[in-house]
Amino acid sequence: MRRQLRPTDVKRLNRAWRRQTGNRLSLILESVTGPFNVGSIFRTAAAFGADQIWLAGNATPPTNPKAGKTALGTERLVTWHEPMPAPDAVKAARDDGYTVLAIELTAGAAPLHRADLDRDVCLVVGSEDHGCSPALLDAVDGACYIPQVGRVGSVNVAVAAAIALAEARRQEWQNLAEAPESP
Repeated sequence: MRRQLRPTDVKRLNRAWRRQTGNRLSLILESVTGPFNVGSIFRTAAAFGADQIWLAGNATPPTNPKAGKTALGTERLVTWHEPMPAPDAVKAARDDGYTVLAIELTAGAAPLHRADLDRDVCLVVGSEDHGCSPALLDAVDGACYIPQVGRVGSVNVAVAAAIALAEARRQEWQNLAEAPESP
């Protein structure tokens, strides 16, 4: 019989996955201004074990009350940096040992599932309206995009960040000899 896991079982399962996770993961949010999007991204980043989030441009900080309401306290679990110019955020991530990849439709961008995310990677998402700026795109190491087959040309920025974070962890975990099983 299937039943929902008890909180203790969830913690045990998450610990087992955490022990098999070695890659560092981080984000740059460039001019993501919607507080609910920022809060959702912080919550997802905490769930996937992201180490840091650099805010760039005019990104809304997680201290915004609406962002905090959506983040549910997870902004305390991820180190974050005050907004700075986008190229400076890319430099800071690269100086910390990350390969920096924009999630953006650009010429030469790789489909997300074919991008090499099985390493220390910093994923960049851009503004809800305009995506990543030209200055940011000039500074990153590469770009990848989320293939879509529907009649809509894009997904919400928080959803895009979640898809990219999940794919980065999936690539890391796909070669594990034994995946942790739920109790």
